[in-house]
Amino acid sequence: MILRIRTNMGVWRVDLPPTAHVHDILSKIAETRPHVVYETPLSFDPRCEVPLDTSKILSEQGGGGGQLQNGSMIYCRVDASTCAENTVGSGAGGRGGNGGDAMMTDGNGNAMETGAAAGSATGGGITKRIIDKDGSIKLIHADGQAVKAGAERGFRKGLLPLRDMKMAWTLQEFTAMDDKYNFNIKRQESSFVGKGGLHLESSAVADFQNYMRKFQFQQQRFGILYGRFVDEVETEEEKAKAELEQKMEEEKTSSSGGWGARLPKDETKKTKQNAKVIVEAIYEPPQQPDPDAAEGFVILDDPNEDNVQQLADMLGLQKVGWIIGHPPREEGFQLSASEVIMAAEQQLECAGGIEPTPFVTVRVTVADNGNVVVEAFQVSLQCMEMVAEEALDIGPNPGFCYVNETFTAIQEGKASATVENNFFLTLVPINAYQTDTFVSMFPRPNRPYDDRAQTHDEMKKQLSKSGTSGWTFVDLLADFALLLYLCQFLDVKTDMAKICASVRDRENVPLDDGYKLIISSMAGMDSSY
Repeated sequence: MILRIRTNMGVWRVDLPPTAHVHDILSKIAETRPHVVYETPLSFDPRCEVPLDTSKILSEQGGGGGQLQNGSMIYCRVDASTCAENTVGSGAGGRGGNGGDAMMTDGNGNAMETGAAAGSATGGGITKRIIDKDGSIKLIHADGQAVKAGAERGFRKGLLPLRDMKMAWTLQEFTAMDDKYNFNIKRQESSFVGKGGLHLESSAVADFQNYMRKFQFQQQRFGILYGRFVDEVETEEEKAKAELEQKMEEEKTSSSGGWGARLPKDETKKTKQNAKVIVEAIYEPPQQPDPDAAEGFVILDDPNEDNVQQLADMLGLQKVGWIIGHPPREEGFQLSASEVIMAAEQQLECAGGIEPTPFVTVRVTVADNGNVVVEAFQVSLQCMEMVAEEALDIGPNPGFCYVNETFTAIQEGKASATVENNFFLTLVPINAYQTDTFVSMFPRPNRPYDDRAQTHDEMKKQLSKSGTSGWTFVDLLADFALLLYLCQFLDVKTDMAKICASVRDRENVPLDDGYKLIISSMAGMDSSY
């Protein structure tokens, strides 16, 4: 079972059996980072508020009601100064996950390997990591020697020779070992979103695309979609058919003996959440456009990250997708390799591993005729698996995902060094939707050069509409951007919790007059309406 440990120093990757405990994770990390000091315990959530249970084995626990499994992400914070030095030895395994080698990224977002993979990339031998003056981590040779023989004899590039892993191999053992690194590329015909498709709030996405128009769509930008997954009930006939098809597929796999390249599982037949996706709001984190970056932007530190998450929780919302605005592209070029990989990472995080999820990716751009194009996608389960295994890389052609040299992608019976991005994409139908709970009027945060900024005057302008055209004070207050702005001035856990409760259930939880008075006073209004 491969787990990804997201830290403030990058992503570390460990391979452990499902029967392992939390202390086994720490021990595995210590093999390559023996001096790490943990500032928070290993946790299920990015805020590190839900730690793993040290008394249970890994397969018996998980955040959000799920279970830890292959590809799951867990979180912690570490003291950066204790991660600098690292001794790379000759432990078994490599990137594919046989020996617990780790993968991390440096301060510039560049991938850095440890273990056998790093040994082969640098010529083997003893290496160590240092923190440079600019704060980035660099990998240097401790002995100044490059020994390439081990890499050349490796079972696969980045892996140890077979003899170094095990003295004697049977044909079945060798085939099973090799199969872990083979992927038979097959298109997934349908997404994991239910028949209801994606319900994208019209005013929220219109506001996003209008901001993109300020730059003629020549800058790349992204936002997080907050909303709900709504379960759709299958008919008994559909359930019976899906169960029969799944049983036949399992019998087929069993009879094959498990040999050959990995075929993607037809998970569309047993999606855990046969759900439609309802988007209520869009939040755009701090970011800076960067045409030289693979993603087209650089994500900046977000001081409001905790407030955004708490606000979403209090409003009964969750991350249901993300949206990308980008310059025009040639016909047929939907998502770039970096966007495909980023979409897969977010689907993995939402699902808690390599599992079906309704999490969606929305792209917004402009066509040659000047009309805005809005489309929604998901990446396939196979893409999620390959990203979890770190089998996909970004190369010079953004229309293709490049296959890491440790792995083999088989297309039409032949090994391929690249996979066209569209092979990983499934289309999600979009339905126009107007929310009856929220509004999208208040200026958005983190928008440089916007015509409007978040101010008390803007708050007064919006709330002053109360009592006109059927608007109530709470109706106008029910704006994700406005509520996030209020988090700067009111206590999030007490005041904002009560305000959000009134927004969610206006009939049964009326807003206290005291809060109306406070908010009206902040806005410079004469009354609270």
